[in-house]
Amino acid sequence: MNSSKKNIAANLRYLRNRHSLSQEEVAEKIGVSRQSVAKWENGDSLPDIIKCEALADLYDVSLNDLVRFDPEEEGMPIPPKNKHLFDLVTLGERGQIVLPKKARDTFNLKPGDSLVVLGDTNPGSSGIALIDSQTFLHMTGHVIDNFLKE
Repeated sequence: MNSSKKNIAANLRYLRNRHSLSQEEVAEKIGVSRQSVAKWENGDSLPDIIKCEALADLYDVSLNDLVRFDPEEEGMPIPPKNKHLFDLVTLGERGQIVLPKKARDTFNLKPGDSLVVLGDTNPGSSGIALIDSQTFLHMTGHVIDNFLKE
């Protein structure tokens, strides 16, 4: 229980600071006193489940992560809802990468599954993204169907 209490307190402190909110602003948004917010962030008390849900919505994190995410164990702060940082991968000589097991399990990826590789070369936002081919086809209305068959 102390570990959970510590995690919730750390997550609440981090999230409030990340969103640049004061304890007064958080208290006003979820309908409690500033002192309640301070006690939660110090680990002196815990918010009830209704307040936890309101806090998770306010900070755009999952209720499960708000309560259970351990930033010390994970080595990173609590992530936004439905966002994941799985691991660092190394590019092989021929451009191959191995997706971390946690990523494969989270997305139920199996050998032989098809993924679409997307890229952004804009210097301010450059990056590569992978998306399930069926999801991509659904999103694009099958416009790109012929490209993927090649």
